[in-house]
Amino acid sequence: MAAGALSLACLCTLLCSGAARAQQVDAAALQQAIAAQVTPLLTEPQILAALAEQNAATSGYDAAQIDALDARWRAEIGAAETPTISPVLENPVSQMLMAYAYSSHGLITEVFVMDGQGLNVAMSHITSDFWQGDEAKFLETVPRGAGALHVGDVEFDESSQHYLVQVSMTISDPDSGAPLGAH
Repeated sequence: MAAGALSLACLCTLLCSGAARAQQVDAAALQQAIAAQVTPLLTEPQILAALAEQNAATSGYDAAQIDALDARWRAEIGAAETPTISPVLENPVSQMLMAYAYSSHGLITEVFVMDGQGLNVAMSHITSDFWQGDEAKFLETVPRGAGALHVGDVEFDESSQHYLVQVSMTISDPDSGAPLGAH
C-alpha cells in the first residue's frame, strides 16, 4: 500500500472531555479512550483499502492541484450542488465513520480520514476544508510515521457547546508499517 495519512488524517477525532473545562487534559485517560475507541479503526480493512486507493490517485498531486481542490471544497460548503464534497461524504467509509461517531454516545463528535497528502478520504461530518496537510493533526502524525499521535489543545466548540480535544493518529500499513494516513 502507498504511504498516506489518515486523520481519525490522519482519522481526525474530537473527544469530548469534562476535564477540558479546566483546560487540562488527563493524558492517561485520553490514551485509554484512544485505545478503547479509536485504535480498532487503524486496522479496519475498508479504511486501509480507501487509503490505498486514494493515495494511488493523489500521490502525484502538486500544490496547485491540491489548492484548486481545496478551493472548490470551500466554495461548496452550504451550496446546493456539492460535486467535490458529496463523493467523500457519501462513500461507504464515511457512512461507517458516521455510524461509529453516533455509536460513541457523544464521546467522539467528529471523525475523518486523511490520505498521504492530507486530503480527506472519508468523514463523519463535512469539514471546513478538503486539505488538512498544513495542520498539526497531519504534520504531527503522518510525516512522523507509525505510532505518531497528535493531541491538540482543548477548545470550546460553539456549535456543540462542548469543550473538545482533537486527537489524531497515523494509520499504517499493517504489513510494512509505512504510514498511509491519519485519523
